[in-house]
Amino acid sequence: MEHVNQQIRLYLHKALYFLDNTYIDALITLAGYAILAKLAGIFIDKALKRLAALTHVTFDDQLIAFIHRPICLTILLLGPLHVAVSADLPSPWNFIATNLIKTLIIMVWWIPTAHFISTFKFQSNYTLSERAKIGREVFLLFRNVLRISVIVAGIIAILMVWNVSLTPLFASAGIAGIAIAMAAKDSLANFFGGISIFMDKSYKVGDYIILDSGERGEVVDIGIRSTRIKTRDDVLITIPNSIMANAKIINESAPVPRFRIRVPVGVAYGTDLRQASDLLVDIALNDPDVARSPKPRARVRRFNDSSIDFELLCWVNEPSLKGRVTHQLLMAIDKTFKDKGIEIPYPKRELYIQKGNRPEIDKDFLDA
Repeated sequence: MEHVNQQIRLYLHKALYFLDNTYIDALITLAGYAILAKLAGIFIDKALKRLAALTHVTFDDQLIAFIHRPICLTILLLGPLHVAVSADLPSPWNFIATNLIKTLIIMVWWIPTAHFISTFKFQSNYTLSERAKIGREVFLLFRNVLRISVIVAGIIAILMVWNVSLTPLFASAGIAGIAIAMAAKDSLANFFGGISIFMDKSYKVGDYIILDSGERGEVVDIGIRSTRIKTRDDVLITIPNSIMANAKIINESAPVPRFRIRVPVGVAYGTDLRQASDLLVDIALNDPDVARSPKPRARVRRFNDSSIDFELLCWVNEPSLKGRVTHQLLMAIDKTFKDKGIEIPYPKRELYIQKGNRPEIDKDFLDA
């Protein structure tokens, strides 16, 4: 019996010695990292989320919800990595164990990041462009490009962890990139032209613009490749964005949609200019499509050969009313001036014929 007890004590001593030298430190290390991961999760839940809730934006809430799980898992995986680095494992198990844990850490961030980018959406008050199609297209394009970049970066990071040579891959990618860039030169120019239009906000869908070539119309669509304008004749004009980005454009709807109309009017010499000016202002005020603020005004511009030239200045709420309101004002001016006896002159020539003897014509002059 005594011999059996001595053997049991010997085995327990060896087991405790083995545990003390091999596993106790590792268990303490893993437990410490697990406690740190739990504390990090509590800090994110109790502190960062409450701070984010105080703001009016939603992006910080989405970001904190995204980083919560990867941060905790990363801290938790640092424990096995610490143990694997500290342990004197034989080759190649040391290389395999450490790189496997590093790969898991990369994947903890890699997969959720790609998912976060794929499902991320702007709220209504942070929409890139409410009226322009290009805002949605640019956002979707950049989101896809960013998602592909994250996927490629994750693959490259994992290959670098396992000491895989990337030189042939980068060389092939460079050659392919040059070939694609040369083949899609015009498409890339239009794409970056669309980006510059979007960033400059020179015009948007619904604006009335005048091109440097003279065409005037409403912007009906702004895409990645081109801009479409519908003229007043219902003709659709498609212009590549590379041209639009470098052209002189007059935006009649900016910076405010209100648009000023200039109506030239001539009156005959001898007209009461004060009466004519008041009549023009009253005509504009009586038109329902003319804005009341700023108030319409009439100005004398010049003394012409056969008339005194006025200019009626008034505003409409949007450029699309320019043609109709100009027609209404001209009709009203003609009727009102006729009723008030104000003449709208036009160029006249008076010929005076003098009666008398016909002068003789020199014969030498005719023969010359």
